[in-house]
Amino acid sequence: MTELQQPLSQLQETSGPLLDAQKMQFWMDKAVAWDQVGSAQTLKDISRHLRGLTDFLQQVLTQISNTGSTAETMKELPCLGQILGRLCWNPYVTVGDTNRGLLLQCLLGLYSENPSNALERKANQWIRKVLCRLATEDDDPAAQILMKSTGVPPKEYHLRVLKKMVKQHQENIEKTCCSKKSIDQRCSCDVILTTSEVFVPLLDCPEASPVICSLLQRPGTSFTDALSEDFLDALNSTDLRLAVDETALVSVWYHSLPRLEEAVLDLLEFATSTGSAPQNLEQHISKTQLPKACAHHCSMFLVVNDIFRSILKQAEGNLAVHSVIQTFTRCFLKELEELQPRTAASLKAFFPQSPTSLLVPLLTLPSEMPQEAWKNHLEWLTASLQRLAEQEEEEEGDSQSSRLRERKACGEGHHNVFETWFLLVQCSHWVQVAGELLVTSEAEPCSNLLWLMTFYYHPTNRWHCRAALLEEAKEAWRHLRTLSSASVRPLPTDHLQPLITLLSLKPQRPSAPLLTLSLMVYCAIFCQLPHSQSVEIFQTVVHAAGLLHEAACVLNSLQHRLNEGSCSSRDTVHVRIKKLQSTVTHMQAGVNPHTPHNRRMGSGDGLSKESWKRSAQEKKRQLGASEPGSSNRRGLACLVSTRSQANFPACHHKWTI
Repeated sequence: MTELQQPLSQLQETSGPLLDAQKMQFWMDKAVAWDQVGSAQTLKDISRHLRGLTDFLQQVLTQISNTGSTAETMKELPCLGQILGRLCWNPYVTVGDTNRGLLLQCLLGLYSENPSNALERKANQWIRKVLCRLATEDDDPAAQILMKSTGVPPKEYHLRVLKKMVKQHQENIEKTCCSKKSIDQRCSCDVILTTSEVFVPLLDCPEASPVICSLLQRPGTSFTDALSEDFLDALNSTDLRLAVDETALVSVWYHSLPRLEEAVLDLLEFATSTGSAPQNLEQHISKTQLPKACAHHCSMFLVVNDIFRSILKQAEGNLAVHSVIQTFTRCFLKELEELQPRTAASLKAFFPQSPTSLLVPLLTLPSEMPQEAWKNHLEWLTASLQRLAEQEEEEEGDSQSSRLRERKACGEGHHNVFETWFLLVQCSHWVQVAGELLVTSEAEPCSNLLWLMTFYYHPTNRWHCRAALLEEAKEAWRHLRTLSSASVRPLPTDHLQPLITLLSLKPQRPSAPLLTLSLMVYCAIFCQLPHSQSVEIFQTVVHAAGLLHEAACVLNSLQHRLNEGSCSSRDTVHVRIKKLQSTVTHMQAGVNPHTPHNRRMGSGDGLSKESWKRSAQEKKRQLGASEPGSSNRRGLACLVSTRSQANFPACHHKWTI
């Protein structure tokens, strides 16, 4: 009883609207009409009003909790007993866990521990009878006789009846649906429509899983035409506690945009709420089956990417969001690689808005080419990105140019630069390689590598912020090189103060500290300083700047890529990373999470799952699309691009456009 009473106690803290006579009469009429449960029209009406019934029962529960006694409740709501009684005896109402639980809570709320009058004593007697009915459901005389003759317990008997009903409906679906070999034939939609209406109350019932899965996996293209609107609405709002198999789950995502959005937002919530290490996040994402589903359904991947775009625009410097996007893309590419070349969709179909010339170079992993080729590869990538950025700046300076008008008409310009940056975020392994080469290539110019890292952390150049950020990056790098070559140990505090100042939060350039922090982490890992000295610099600067969480994120991400074999795997690198991680963990344990020394600049940014959901819904309205499978999804019309890759440096890669 404790679990059932807990929601009631929570409701007592709120004051819901009073139930008026009109609403009570409406549900009284419905309860009376629903007594004829054998009618197909009645079943359809029950399915249509189940969600409204849930809201009504919640209001009743609130009313009961706000009333002093059962007698007072019955005086205010005279027909409440008749409504609850008829609903409790209706198997199509009580079969679902939600309404069944609410009915139980209403009865418990009306039960008087110390009845003070005849009305409350009579109510207690009636409530005990109804509770017995809800607990055993053995009041059917015919069922009682059958159970006694067979020796089957009531619970097992009802479970067998439900399973038999499910089996019969499943056989009807298989008989009426066309086979997969005859895809030109249409299914008999009447049976599917009726079955979907009947099973609306059973969506959260595990025993109904086979029929729900069969409805979701029907062959043919008449999914939304055959299934009832009530079934689809319930599918979007139900908790879906049934154990659907992988194929059915993918079908839910494919045909229900709210479900797909919910799956993506759950990934983001998991990453931001738990602060999981990249390897744990990758395992979690893979278990969801979402990357595999996206690899099989190009339109589904486009919707997921649209949600990521919308969120990334809100949280440009949010490291948790970056981590989810990067990890999801990595899992997706692994699944897509297993399908190649059997999959019909080309790589360009999955990334229709990304510049074709940069698509394969960025998607190629560092481990798929010799380390000697990394520098040339990054120089080519940087030069290509610089051309795009410079072209955007020139055209923004001449707003009346015919070329700018042409590019805007084609949806290019700044949009093209954003899509390039979005692809770079998805393939951030090359940014990490740039950080490594920046440290290990001692005597060679590093301006191109610094520019690439600056573009990653600050893709736009409004008010020439990127140029200013690049100068800060160069200044930070000069300080780091100076510290690496300093002979005085321990270093005086004034030697480290310039770095601490650069790591301070700047409202006009919030990404600057993250860029400087990344440079310092790469320097601490790949430089030639002894371990103790690099840890000393790292510990002092990070603690003073209050970027412990951000430092841990950069370290964890780099370690994960190193463990996958995507960069040099020297033992000293592994040792340095573990030593720095241990240092951060020790500092975090000694820091109050509410102090400025743990400000977690890039982890939360005030975003919640609900705000992300509102953003995704706004994006959906802007796109004007409702289903992943619709033919007018943005981007699907641009499956092939004719732009040349003639200047792409030669290397071995597995992807084809």
